[in-house]
Amino acid sequence: MKFTKLGRAAVVAAAGAILLSSCAANEPAADEAPEGSSAPESTLSGDLAGAGASSMGAAQEAWIAGFQTENPDVNVTYDPAGSGAGREQFIAGGVAFAGSDAFLKDEELAGEFGACVADTLPVDLPVYISPIAVIFNVEGVDSLNMDASTIAKIFSGQITNWNDEAIASQNPDVTLPDAPITAVHRSDDSGTTENFTEYLAATAESDWTEGVFETWPAAYGGEGAQGTSGVVDAVTNGTNTIGYADASRAGDLGTVALKVGEEYVPFSAEAAAAAVDASPRVEGRHEGDIAVELDRTTTEAGVYPLVLISYAIACTEYQDAATGELVKAYLSYVASEEGQLAAQENAGNSPISDDLREEINAVLETIK
Repeated sequence: MKFTKLGRAAVVAAAGAILLSSCAANEPAADEAPEGSSAPESTLSGDLAGAGASSMGAAQEAWIAGFQTENPDVNVTYDPAGSGAGREQFIAGGVAFAGSDAFLKDEELAGEFGACVADTLPVDLPVYISPIAVIFNVEGVDSLNMDASTIAKIFSGQITNWNDEAIASQNPDVTLPDAPITAVHRSDDSGTTENFTEYLAATAESDWTEGVFETWPAAYGGEGAQGTSGVVDAVTNGTNTIGYADASRAGDLGTVALKVGEEYVPFSAEAAAAAVDASPRVEGRHEGDIAVELDRTTTEAGVYPLVLISYAIACTEYQDAATGELVKAYLSYVASEEGQLAAQENAGNSPISDDLREEINAVLETIK
């Protein structure tokens, strides 16, 4: 099937030079298939470049390693430059696919896409599901309970001290320091930031007045850090810090259980998957696009609503057919049960459901 575009805007200018990285751990294994194996030898070869969300960086490492083991003549690289940068590089034709914690916006879809055949639309495919953890570093404290209003006030600068009554009242058994809070946010265009602020805008509207955004507004202050790793490092190496990051990167940092209904729910892969299963598709999207409208305001038991979905963004028809073949093969591995389990082991995300896999595979079959 062909996805036709209406109301096309001016062609996006070509991107500048792009630095793509690939970890040594991603090099393909040299082992041959076991004797007597019926698995056909891969005939794929070439280079495939992607860029985007740093939240799915660990998952991409696992996917690349597994795919290159099965296809030793293919070299895949992924630059975890952030969701906004990944979409920009994909739009300009600098990479064949993007990873993004936010699906393509309507204004982005109104432009041209450098690698795609003219008058065709790319698709957003939800291949990575993970909770976003509110992480903190306070000596002697491993976990805290907070409602959305408290989190909103901390990150907007309305709550500035750790022993503030709003925090203390929800954690009566915790000794909190009389110390200022350093709130750390992403300094780059970030889909994680967009998901985080979408949660606050939906659940703490009166305390979060800036709405939803990818780029942190200067008016809210705080300390900025580049990428997921930058935020985690800043929180880890700071004192009395708090931030937000893909939960797979929380490590030994303290984490916040969110108030959902009348209970406090800690993050988990299962609770994040429950949030996605309870959410509808975005209305009005073009055929083949699988954008999910996350329900942040749910009060259903056991659901963790601060969750991100990372999308693989790809053309449905590539100007270079060989590139289309590689993208189709790689994303088919990403969505496969094997690929999802490999990512879970490496990144701690929640594997997609069989129903969602079937839906994604139907779209992948159309890529050429």
